[in-house]
Amino acid sequence: MNSHLLEITYLIASVGFIIGLKMMGNPKTARNGNLIGAAGMILAIIATIFLYPTEHEVAQIVYYLIFAGIAVGTIIGWYTAKKVQMTKMPELVSLFNGMGGACAALIGLIEYPHVMEKSGDHTGLLICIILGLIIGSVSFSGSIIAFLKLNGTLNKAIRIPAYNMINNVLLLAVLAFGAYMVYSDVSITNLYLLFAASLLYGVLFTIPIGGADMPVVISLLNSFTGLAAAAGGFLYANQAMQTGGILVGSAGTILTFAMCKAMNRPLSNVIFGAFGGGGAAAATDAAGGSIKDISVSDVAVLMNYSKKVVIVPGYGLAVAQAQHVIHELEKLLEERGVEVKYAIHPVAGRMPGHMNVLLAESNVDYSKLVEMDDINPEFPTTDVVFVVGANDVVNPAAKTDPASPIYGMPILEVDKAKNVIVNKRSMSAGYAGIDNVLFGYDNCSMLFGDAKKVITELVSELKNL
Repeated sequence: MNSHLLEITYLIASVGFIIGLKMMGNPKTARNGNLIGAAGMILAIIATIFLYPTEHEVAQIVYYLIFAGIAVGTIIGWYTAKKVQMTKMPELVSLFNGMGGACAALIGLIEYPHVMEKSGDHTGLLICIILGLIIGSVSFSGSIIAFLKLNGTLNKAIRIPAYNMINNVLLLAVLAFGAYMVYSDVSITNLYLLFAASLLYGVLFTIPIGGADMPVVISLLNSFTGLAAAAGGFLYANQAMQTGGILVGSAGTILTFAMCKAMNRPLSNVIFGAFGGGGAAAATDAAGGSIKDISVSDVAVLMNYSKKVVIVPGYGLAVAQAQHVIHELEKLLEERGVEVKYAIHPVAGRMPGHMNVLLAESNVDYSKLVEMDDINPEFPTTDVVFVVGANDVVNPAAKTDPASPIYGMPILEVDKAKNVIVNKRSMSAGYAGIDNVLFGYDNCSMLFGDAKKVITELVSELKNL
């Protein structure tokens, strides 16, 4: 009876995952979708604890320890997510993703000796264990390196001589060693050697990749964690775990390739030919023009008499925590008959959808967030483009300079607008570590200063007009 009830519960939980993921594709239903997915996970956890068949009677203390662990993890996770700033959200995503990979790896370390003790052919189970161990370990160590890069601890891409060859050789060695362990009766020592080698590969895999490619890397590592979880699901014949892992793995993979397409770069180029490490080179006037300053009062007048204003948000907006005041600016302009939209580049920020989440926090109407392909044709008829903290995604060098590392990457074509106002703290380069030729264009002016302070002053000036 319990086995049938368990299967039905897993089915309900799996449906919850699928519906939740579908609803998260629309900002209006994303919150409810997240809650439905979480409810499915809670249901699957409870069913596994109380309904999953066991060979031996489980001691009461085990249940106490399980629920104690759940309670501690819930408190830590809830508090961390509640208190994290939007600028730190990418680091949090990397850290939580790494914890998922670590869990998958620990399952492999625990279950391998148990399976080896059983008689008979357990090749299928061993494949699931080894795959989960390798993929989970790579995801864990890679996510920690990504966390350190996003946090600024490792602010540069670290290259070692012939790193591509070293990484490829190590990957082949790890896979070959894993295959050997599936088909041979080996010691626990070798299991931990495989674990250590997989962790090392995760570090070497991520550490050469530059800051500009971090959104793609986060998405890829997320898909790795999903695949590792799915392997655990097959190991335990846990349908909910299989469904959740497959959904995460497939969604992460699709998003990874979608972002690579948005950058016009193959995934192999991201992994093996990454660029940028967050350097701060001085900007040059490669466009042949001079850098022009503009005052807040002049920007206020310009916007006040515009018919159409497009705001381009970037990571600098998140750093300054200016999402609420930019929404206030938007509402003020609309009250004066100005059409306002937000131009969203697929890889703006430090993680997929970073700008969407940031603006949703300030209750910006999602219909005003326009994707790159849809907004680009509108720039020639736009009076003012206000670029706040974005850099690489509006750099015309991607179209004009074959020597540029971002050449060929689709960008927001803000240079076609009548006026471009760029708000930055300084003339330092963007996250890709390259200069922006837009700053020297005749129709571009620089509005220097902290985004929140500058936009607050801009709102004040508009109110006085």
